[in-house]
Amino acid sequence: MRTNYSWKRNLIVLWIGVFFCSTAYSISIPFLPIFLSTDLGVESNIEIWSGLAFGITFLASALISPYWGSLADKYGRKPMLIRSGFSLAALYFLNYFVTDPYWFLVVRILQGLLAGFVPAAIAMVATNTPEDKTGYALGIMSTSGATGSIIGPLIGGIVSHYYGNRNAFLFSSVIVLFSALIATFFAKEHNFDRKAVRSHVRDDLKMAAANPVFMTLMGLVFITTFSIMILEPLITVYVMDMGVSKDSASLSSGIIFSAVGVATIIMAPQWGKMGRKIGYVKILFIGLIGGGVGNILQFFVTGYIGFGVLRFVYGLFFAAVYPTINALIVEVTDSNFRGRAFGLNQSASQMATMAGPIIGGLLGAWIPIQWIFIINGAALIGSALLVRARMKNRVIVHSD
Repeated sequence: MRTNYSWKRNLIVLWIGVFFCSTAYSISIPFLPIFLSTDLGVESNIEIWSGLAFGITFLASALISPYWGSLADKYGRKPMLIRSGFSLAALYFLNYFVTDPYWFLVVRILQGLLAGFVPAAIAMVATNTPEDKTGYALGIMSTSGATGSIIGPLIGGIVSHYYGNRNAFLFSSVIVLFSALIATFFAKEHNFDRKAVRSHVRDDLKMAAANPVFMTLMGLVFITTFSIMILEPLITVYVMDMGVSKDSASLSSGIIFSAVGVATIIMAPQWGKMGRKIGYVKILFIGLIGGGVGNILQFFVTGYIGFGVLRFVYGLFFAAVYPTINALIVEVTDSNFRGRAFGLNQSASQMATMAGPIIGGLLGAWIPIQWIFIINGAALIGSALLVRARMKNRVIVHSD
């Protein structure tokens, strides 16, 4: 009974922590262009400044994530939660005082270098949950970020409107501080051996390269994250192309963005449960095929209501992807390598997060936006076929 109570308590605690962390990010990030323009005095090339301020954080995070992963395997995942939580709280607070756009970029770089709360939380859930409950737990965890990304912009919009853009960073700081305090006082890490020698990132990359299934999973993370982020700068434009006025486009596109998050909240835990019963590879295949077909169908829609409905249906299937990938990482990696595995996985995700909006913006200026849904759909269906071919006879590693 004690063991069951511990993993369930950890799941609740870490869900709340990731929810607060994701909410804090979503409060301030959507308003970066406005903050740069009205508060930092950027009058020209606002698109370039916004893209740089957005992407540079993810580049820094991608480069440093393997290092934090190696420390997590040496000293534990809980210390990484505490480190990142308090660091991010301090940096969000520091943003309040920034008056120069160049110093703002410096703070954004530091945010990327000191981040890592979410992958540490996922790794901690994965390694402190009974094997037969891992898929369900990771499915539940994937809903925390989705919920935060839905609620965060709403809070941020209200705060920015009534109290100013700078105060949005103060709200983010306070909310991330809650995440840090929750991790410090309530998260528990059991049976962790700190006697192991800390590895070097080069050795970690060699170990990852020797595990072809894990490398396939990292490739899938990059492709699927890229498929989401390539549409990030285009959804609002696409909604306006459907006839929605500029005044209403922000609200309409916000609702459409949220549709995928709502679908994730509904279905991710269910996919996690089904994965344990019929196999995570099958669920991943279904999620990728459904996401691919859902993208292709969006090519044919002409009204924003139908577009929103299709985005929701796409989200119901795509909700299977991330929790099953995380569950498969647990299955195919040794427990002593798991923190580093999730760190490398985070690097792949962050690189895609950085590259997606840049490529999406360029493609949107070059070809009609609806063709990007075809490209996305083909990429996800191709990924599903890769899963079927490469992971049918995967090697499962368990040393714990």
